[in-house]
Amino acid sequence: MTNTDETVLEQPRTAPSSRIGALSSRIRRWDRVDATVASLFTVTAVLVLQGQWRNIGSGYLYNSGQDQAMWEWFFAVAAHAVAHLDNPMSSDLQNYPLGVNLMANTAMFGLSIPLAPVTLIFGPTVTWAISLTIGLAGTAYAWYWLFTRRVGASKPASAIGGALCGFAPGMVSHANGHPNFVVLFLLPVIASLVIGIAQNGATKKNTIALGLVVALQIMLGEEPLLIFAMSFGVFAVAYYLGRPRSIAAALKNASKGLPLAAVLALALVAFPLYWQFLGPQSYSFLEHGNMGNDAKALFQFPTQSIGGIATPGQNVRINATEENAYLGWPVLVLCLIATGWMWREARVRAAAVTVVVMSVLSLGSELYIGKRDTGIELPWKWFSELPLVESVLETRFVLGAVPAVALLVVLATDKAFSRGLRPIPAMWSIALALALIPLVPTPLQTVVRSPTPQFFAGDEWKDYVSGGSVVTVPLPRPEDARPLHWQIDADMGFPLAAGYFVGPSDHADKKAKYGAVDRPTALLLGSVQDSGTVPDITAEQRAQAVEDLKFWNADVVVLPRGKNNSVLRATVDSLLGSEAEFHGGVWIWDVRPLT
Repeated sequence: MTNTDETVLEQPRTAPSSRIGALSSRIRRWDRVDATVASLFTVTAVLVLQGQWRNIGSGYLYNSGQDQAMWEWFFAVAAHAVAHLDNPMSSDLQNYPLGVNLMANTAMFGLSIPLAPVTLIFGPTVTWAISLTIGLAGTAYAWYWLFTRRVGASKPASAIGGALCGFAPGMVSHANGHPNFVVLFLLPVIASLVIGIAQNGATKKNTIALGLVVALQIMLGEEPLLIFAMSFGVFAVAYYLGRPRSIAAALKNASKGLPLAAVLALALVAFPLYWQFLGPQSYSFLEHGNMGNDAKALFQFPTQSIGGIATPGQNVRINATEENAYLGWPVLVLCLIATGWMWREARVRAAAVTVVVMSVLSLGSELYIGKRDTGIELPWKWFSELPLVESVLETRFVLGAVPAVALLVVLATDKAFSRGLRPIPAMWSIALALALIPLVPTPLQTVVRSPTPQFFAGDEWKDYVSGGSVVTVPLPRPEDARPLHWQIDADMGFPLAAGYFVGPSDHADKKAKYGAVDRPTALLLGSVQDSGTVPDITAEQRAQAVEDLKFWNADVVVLPRGKNNSVLRATVDSLLGSEAEFHGGVWIWDVRPLT
């Protein structure tokens, strides 16, 4: 289709049939194709996560850092809240006694609460693995569904586009530790509903459906929704600027349905949003510094892919969970060819503009090439202080370009195979293989996590906890969140001082930080572990330790095996004026007489 009067995303053609039996047979055949595609996506997701599935008991995704521990805790505390009929949006099981605002921590209540029975029966690691698997496979299938139903593309071409969206380098990278950026299968549904309203007008059914789906996506992940909304808005503006005669009708249709859907969505999530921004332990913004993509990241192959293994490029990623670009130069060349070939189509131009805009925004405020600051200011500089987007990591904006890249590939594939000349399909097939095979993901690296000390895995902790908190040495923090897993294995039976979460700092502007506001004793113990030397403990430090233990309402101080263990034990002995006892694989100090 090459004329400029096509719809934004064309409805699929329905083949005429004079006999009901023939139509039923075709529907069954379509169902089998869809089921096959869904099965292939699911198998691919399981293969990517095979290390986790093979060792569901103690497997740990190596590149997640401490994020898997944090997310498993989110799933566990949500299930604990459901089982005990508690408020799931806050918990003092971490950061005792201040607690954690879970709504401000992307706890994914839209998934963690429905899966609470799974978590309670099988444990949060199973919920973690399920979430990542259905996220990858479900997102791929949802985009496949959109391309077939709304774009009117063939199912083979749509399957390629769906795979590119669901198993994009950014998706696979985030699967190491960020399920909120993997479970994205509602975004194509939102796109389909918005397009349907803009094209055909609002009905009661599609307006309510849009409001419900947006509300659910907010409870799954607000940041992905924001990025999607920005990229979809860029696409829509670019599309209608190329077809100005369609603007009036689209605006008229949208004005009748979209505001009502927005009101419904906000009404459904009004209280959770209030709790997120104004509730206990809320914060105003998260300052993260320069987190834009290096320009090389747009052209290199991802680390966790066939291309990344065969031809690794310069390491310019932020970390292993943030390889958001990395589509590889062959895919970008393919998109350039597709854009030039189909330039007359408004949706092609809109997709190309979306790819460029979202990619440029992802570069951040200044252009870096090969980790070298060129000093060139970029457009993000103008928007970086705006509310809502100021806390977004700029590198993630390129995720909004991925569906546009997939759309270009889908449209070009269908066009190539609709040509009568045989060389064109063959040449395009070769080009597709050269561009996409390097992006085929490799299984995520999995290691065996250290076992939970018997003190927590058994019942020994119950002899030392009588309503107060457990203080681990050092305290749980973003650098080491293992105590969260020990708490889970103890059936969430006690609260922890400090932890790994996002909460307010002690600044007046409520700027956010990772982890608890550090008490002096927590800082001291962290520095001792890093230095490996026992400091000369002063009377003031002893008094401060007692004050901090009282603040935490501590019942017991626990030192597990780990780095500089003997140095830490000697330090705590000196701070508390008593020697530790060894129980259940850990050193303990019963501090109830002090607190």
